Amino acid sequence: MARHLLVGPSWPLRGGIARTTTRLAATLESRGELAGFLTAARQYPQWLYPGVSDIDPEACRRLDFARPCFGALEPWTWPGLLREARAAAGDALLLPYWTWAWAPLEAWLARRLHVPVVAIVHNPADHDASYLSRLAARRVLSRASGFFCHASAVGERIGLEFPNRPSAVHALPPDPPPAADRAAARAHLGVPEHHLALLCFGLIRPYKGVEVLLDSLAGLPRELPVTLLLAGEPWHEAGERLRARLAAPDLAGRVVARLEWLPESEAPEWFAAADVAVLPYLSATGSAVAAQALGAGLPVVGSRVGGIAEVVDDGVSGLLVPPGEVPALTSALRQVFEPGLVARLAQGSRRAATRWSWSSYADTLQELVRAVLEARPRTV
Repeated sequence: MARHLLVGPSWPLRGGIARTTTRLAATLESRGELAGFLTAARQYPQWLYPGVSDIDPEACRRLDFARPCFGALEPWTWPGLLREARAAAGDALLLPYWTWAWAPLEAWLARRLHVPVVAIVHNPADHDASYLSRLAARRVLSRASGFFCHASAVGERIGLEFPNRPSAVHALPPDPPPAADRAAARAHLGVPEHHLALLCFGLIRPYKGVEVLLDSLAGLPRELPVTLLLAGEPWHEAGERLRARLAAPDLAGRVVARLEWLPESEAPEWFAAADVAVLPYLSATGSAVAAQALGAGLPVVGSRVGGIAEVVDDGVSGLLVPPGEVPALTSALRQVFEPGLVARLAQGSRRAATRWSWSSYADTLQELVRAVLEARPRTV
């Protein structure tokens, strides 16, 4: 049985990559398949990070076997990481890839460790990637002997760029249902008892299409009892635009907004209060929020893009619409008011959540690593 060395972000760093990497580490450790988990003591300097902070001690578990031993952008710490990695003696190096900021470190480590690399490809390149960030992604991914992806669309793209290398696809496993009381959550967030609550959750970046959602909401008839719960930290100039849009008369009284990072402990309240999750993405590879919504038993109204279209079954666990089309999203939001539809879609969402687990995720990854090791040229 292969034992893996995993290098990536974890506690106290926040964000979906840190959460996913931490859960993978915990799963591999419980199965006896983890040689070591080396994590970043520091990730981005404040001047580089577009949000308020990349630290949230509640965002993921603090694993006692994790070894924070490097700074992602501190090359003077990398030799210490290399020593730790060699001492762990893993059969394969697992590297999550999602951003250019980690690319120099990951390429440096992959070149020096001399074990097969399996890239866990969250994003093949940054969203809205520049030429240089795409070049950085290729530098890392070209050193991988295998690719583990969360959506078939990503796997197909990787396969075209790096043919004849093993790959596997497994969706992000759903979170457990939120441990929060629905009535109390709705009362605390100010959702009227008779309203249908839509939830748009997570970091707010241009590709997530939040402004498309607001325009679609404004197009709904005033008599429809609807409240949008909008929670997440806007990056760059998105916050100013959103605040101006939310102040417009056509959205008055229809949105409960919290435009900031929500600590992990507060997220269950927002999911418990909601009836439907809305993911109006303009583009996507995968979506951790989709996994959270399915785990919470929420139907998903989302764009037919990337991994969203692969985990949401149109008409069964949610409704899918073309990305960026306000009339289509408005129509879908009106449709969820049809009697009995939300309840039926919620049943489909709960069934869909049982299709993926961290155990099946680790099984798929282990099979990929085995294929990579078997394909490796043997030395005499």
